[in-house]
This record gives sequence, C-alpha cells and structure tokens, in this order.
Amino acid sequence: MARRRYELTDGEWAIIEPLLPNKPRGVPRVDDRRVLNGILWRFRTGSPWVEIPERYGPSTTCYNRFVRWRKAGVWDRLLAAVSAAFAGEIVMIDSSCVRVHQHGATGKKGELGDRGMGRSRGGLTSKIHALVDADGRPVALRLTGGQVHDSQEAEALLETVPEGATLLGDKGYDSNAIREAAARKNVWANIPARSNRKQRFAFSGWVYRQRNLVERFFNRIKHFRGIATRYDKCPENYLAAVKLICARIWCAG
Repeated sequence: MARRRYELTDGEWAIIEPLLPNKPRGVPRVDDRRVLNGILWRFRTGSPWVEIPERYGPSTTCYNRFVRWRKAGVWDRLLAAVSAAFAGEIVMIDSSCVRVHQHGATGKKGELGDRGMGRSRGGLTSKIHALVDADGRPVALRLTGGQVHDSQEAEALLETVPEGATLLGDKGYDSNAIREAAARKNVWANIPARSNRKQRFAFSGWVYRQRNLVERFFNRIKHFRGIATRYDKCPENYLAAVKLICARIWCAG
C-alpha cells in the first residue's frame, strides 16, 4: 500500500522511533508507527477521533496513546530532542490566532481557568505564541486565549534564546520590558519602534525581512485542519498536538 502524504516517511520514523518510550510493560503495545500515523490523520483532517480509519487500529488506542504520552511528557521531550541542534543566531517571535470550534468550546461544569480560550475580534479563539529559528523551525511554544497580547508571553519564550542572538519581532513586541529582557541576555532586539515612541533604537530593515519565516511556520502547521481550528476542549491536548506537528517539521529538515 502506498504511503499517504500525511504519514511518517521512513526518514522521519528513523529519527522519531528511538525517542519514544521503549520499555513497555505487560502486553506488547500496538505498533507505534501505525498509531502515530493515526494520530497525524486525525489532526490532518480535523475529524473526530472515532472516525480514524481502521487501517490505523482502534481509534481508542490512538486517542489513549496520545493523551497518555502527553501526560507523560513524551511530546515535550520529542520536540526538545529534535530541536536540540538549534543554533539560535537569529530567532523570530510571533503569534497566530485559531478559531475554537463549538465542539471544543464546551467545558465541564465547575472547570476553572479559561482553558486557553478567549474572546477577540474573531469570536472565541486561542492564540499560539511561537519562537522559531532562522530556518522557520519551532523552538518554543505557548498557548493562551486569543485576547492575550503578544508581548505577555514574549519573556517566557525569550528564556530559550541563547546569548548573543538577534531577535526579530513586529511592533507588537516593542516594549521596554521585552527590550530589557533581551538586553540581559545580550540579545539584539531588532524590533521596529511604534509610531508613538519618542526613543529610537537600532533597527535593520534588511535583517527584519527574514521575519516572514515565522509567518510561513504558522501557515505550515495550519495545513493540519485540527490545528487551524481548535476542536480539543483540553488545552494541554491541543498544545501537545502542535508540538507533535512541530517535531515532524524538524524531522523533515
């Protein structure tokens, strides 16, 4: 049977397989590659878990494996491992809103917190905050409600930026707090100043042109319909899916 385009290639699987839990207890688990392809199918199509095709095994197995490994931190470690080669001479920061589907908007009674959802111009939305490298590959991710300003998550993302790097961001990141946080790490914040700024900062328009790579990154992950629209009620599950897709971007090179 021919490989479908959303399934893992042999090269991608060769990178991912050694990074997955390899000491199962009791009954041997269902083939990891088949289950991962089923998980990818679900987020590529945006379909309910129950509609995962039989060729990937029971849909409950795909869902349970995804959630269990999320709780165990497998997806976090996978992204951290494949992005360890991150050089970081130039990094770009930005965010993108995604609509929350009505199936993901309903929570359990008494559940606390906004579950990474908020009201913005687009209605009920979530916002993915990302830091990417000079090749548009993701290094750090955060999830908030859509109404949260970009700058509020910037300092947390900056923690992963190596000293001496160049940070590219749009005017939404022009704040004293962000510039000071960057300066403490000897990072040059190549961010255009807002029009109401009295103070001016060193800025290179030529270097700034590379910032389109972070926009391309968001376009790339939104090829997955389950990412472009949030169907998941649980914010941890949704962010874990984003991280899984990001890990695959690193494996694809």
